[in-house]
Amino acid sequence: MPNPKGKPENLQPLSTDREEALTKTLTIRVSESMYTEVKAKDNSAEYCREAIQEKLDRDKQSKSE
Repeated sequence: MPNPKGKPENLQPLSTDREEALTKTLTIRVSESMYTEVKAKDNSAEYCREAIQEKLDRDKQSKSE
């Protein structure tokens, strides 16, 4: 009988080469046109992460000035 939890190697934590692991999810609502444009990108999730990080960096710079 197969293991209902899958292969034992699949139960190991994922490793990452990022500075900080991606452990949290964020859900946002967008317009249909924005959704279509973002989903047309090659790696839409990474595109969104980079856009959010750019905005956070700009906010930090404007507060420090």
